[in-house]
Amino acid sequence: MALKITQTRGRVGLNPTQRANLEALGLKRPHHTVVQPDNGATRGMIQKVRHLVAVEEVAGE
Repeated sequence: MALKITQTRGRVGLNPTQRANLEALGLKRPHHTVVQPDNGATRGMIQKVRHLVAVEEVAGE
């Protein structure tokens, strides 16, 4: 199982921890989408920036 993560809002006004989480997830700009593995580390990063991203579960990698 994998997670399709889309950044829905920009980085302006975020604290450094939230910016670091977006970078670690591979998100660079609004409406950018990446596919990450569904594990505890990824879920934790998403939880920190849940107001900035949209998440969908996808089958496969």
